[in-house]
Amino acid sequence: MELDDIKISRAIIDSYTKKLLQALEIDVAIVGGGPAGITCGYYLAKNKIKVALFERKLSIGGGMWGGGMMFNEIVVQTQAREILDEFGVRTKEYEKGYFLSDSIETVSTLISRAVKAGLQVFNCISAEDVMIRSKCITGLVLNWSAVDIAKLHVDPLTMRAKFCIDATGHAAEICHIVERKIGAVLKTKTGKILGEKPMWAARGEECIIKNSKEVYPGLYVCGMAAAAVFGGPRMGPIFGGMLLSGRNVARELSKRLEAK
Repeated sequence: MELDDIKISRAIIDSYTKKLLQALEIDVAIVGGGPAGITCGYYLAKNKIKVALFERKLSIGGGMWGGGMMFNEIVVQTQAREILDEFGVRTKEYEKGYFLSDSIETVSTLISRAVKAGLQVFNCISAEDVMIRSKCITGLVLNWSAVDIAKLHVDPLTMRAKFCIDATGHAAEICHIVERKIGAVLKTKTGKILGEKPMWAARGEECIIKNSKEVYPGLYVCGMAAAAVFGGPRMGPIFGGMLLSGRNVARELSKRLEAK
């Protein structure tokens, strides 16, 4: 059989268009494809919730690919090891309570299992704004990342979601949009983003799990975005808190969506 160049192009355009149309009205929209966002998406999809993840970069996985200072090994604590076990990621105990895994195996496995569970991933797409109705986040405003990089004046498109999740890491991009456009309305001590504090792994892991929650009606934070918004310390290349953060948000949203 001789391959037809136009059929190849038509197949890609047709399939992607259908996928994008299906994502215009969903249950949960996740912005940011780091370990917390991917884990959250996996558990939501596993619970048969219609969920999509939007990542501005070409590849997803966030900072986990590089481990610590590009030594591609990561550490998780005992509580988070069960999540890696569920995904099928191999771990080895370094000392009691400290488990190592290969960052490449970990990220690639998280992504693969999440997509196979039903998570729709859209890379190279940025969320440049939010949609708000009746003082509640009801969707995202999307554009190609290349549009922003090239500084092109191209209008975005909008999608609707019952809940949105800011999993954009240290930048907490979606929360910054809300703060900038609405003011001091976030569910923090000041109503504003408190900012990430210096390194303290033990305290940081506790804070990130505790603060992965709703920060504005319809908007949740997880992963390092939770540390940035609620003023928690950073924790470096230990990623257990990221995984637990994503799972906790998925569990809470699953309950809320089931109750609706």
